[in-house]
Amino acid sequence: MKIVVCASEVVPFAKTGGLADVAGALPLALEKEGQEVIIVMPRYKAIDPVKFGLKRLKDDISYSVTGKNIKVYFIEKDEYFNRDGLYGDKNGDHKDNLDRFAYYCRRTLSLLKEINFKPDIIHVHDWQAALIPVYLKAICANDPFYKNTHTILTIHNIGYQGLFLKEEFPKLGLDWSLFNIEGLEFYDKINILKGGMEFSDIINTVSPTYAKEIQTKEFGFGLEGVLNRRRDSVFGILNGLDYNIWNPETDKFIAKNFSAQEPEGKFKDKEELQSLCKLPVKKDIPLLGIVSRLAEQKGFDILAEGIDEICKMGVQLVILGTGDLKYHLIMEDMVKKYPKVISLQLKFDDPLAHKIYAGSDIFLMPSRYEPCGLGQLISLRYGTIPLVFKTGGLADTVNSTNGFIFDLYSKNELIKRIKKAVAVFKSKGKWPVLVAKAMRCNFSWEASANKYLDLYAKAKAK
Repeated sequence: MKIVVCASEVVPFAKTGGLADVAGALPLALEKEGQEVIIVMPRYKAIDPVKFGLKRLKDDISYSVTGKNIKVYFIEKDEYFNRDGLYGDKNGDHKDNLDRFAYYCRRTLSLLKEINFKPDIIHVHDWQAALIPVYLKAICANDPFYKNTHTILTIHNIGYQGLFLKEEFPKLGLDWSLFNIEGLEFYDKINILKGGMEFSDIINTVSPTYAKEIQTKEFGFGLEGVLNRRRDSVFGILNGLDYNIWNPETDKFIAKNFSAQEPEGKFKDKEELQSLCKLPVKKDIPLLGIVSRLAEQKGFDILAEGIDEICKMGVQLVILGTGDLKYHLIMEDMVKKYPKVISLQLKFDDPLAHKIYAGSDIFLMPSRYEPCGLGQLISLRYGTIPLVFKTGGLADTVNSTNGFIFDLYSKNELIKRIKKAVAVFKSKGKWPVLVAKAMRCNFSWEASANKYLDLYAKAKAK
């Protein structure tokens, strides 16, 4: 099968979030399954041509290679992409994001013809690539080159939809007849994600539970009506985890490598983390880790409400990440009040993230909603027991056999679940069994890739 993956960010070339991880890992897994895959993305200023060995194909197209032989094509236009920030800067979103990503989508379709790559499937991700299914059906409908091409749109977070003023619609190069309730119109604005949902053959999200949640008013962000109308074409496939990167047996960032068969090294990693974070080095104190954006969506509202009580439980807490100033200030106050309990690291630090996953006993992830989540998958791999709210991908991956889960979103329920986790930690018979079960969980990309191949077959059958 010939597959084109289209995303605005792809690891290792450019990343702001989980979208890049998926767009980078899925093609590699598909290639291992014998599929012919290429990737098309914008060429941003931050993409180093020397580091990635870029070669020139055309005046406005360069390419690199990932995996064994996956070509990654970069669409260049200095006016749009040669700037700091993928989507915005310190002043907010770039004002011309509609122009930027509409150009990317149009140029992608013309590029495929120029390189004579006739795809069976074009797999687009999020709103930045969602105009591709629209252009394919609205402009290329009679083009024999695309006669047998089908599209899949993956929604990573339905809260980001690509909303723009109605007056900008002519920039898309589409007929005004498509600005309607069954097209790109959304409360008298342009909604690019909605357009992709209306025109793609298949819609999928990054976990089965999230696929159901976004069809409700609570989680649909206004698009639940479209999803309900297309419910027979809506699916959820859990993201995989790249075990080449996240592997406690080979991780170069941690003090001591370990495995499910030989877990003793984890104690050394805990000692290093405590020492590094200037916390008392004590093996018997449960160490809670958080690697997250400090935001309400990530559960920091209920965490902030309960933080004082949590600090009195005889635990330690390491928090890594940045986010809303409100939560920065609350946590900074708690550090002053409990300097031997909390370590707050307000930054992005990949090596430290590895150390937290390896050295913590419990991983807190009380997100209000979480389309998939990678943190809980990583923590399971490292024998750090996840404690999560029952939502999205968290509900699909964590249960009573491998972690702790609460299903009523409140401070009290969070605290109750932490107390339960601490009690189990202190039970020397139960905890090692739980850690062993967690480390045996398998969320590799191989399983997810095969599910995507089944989805591609469904799209082709339409």
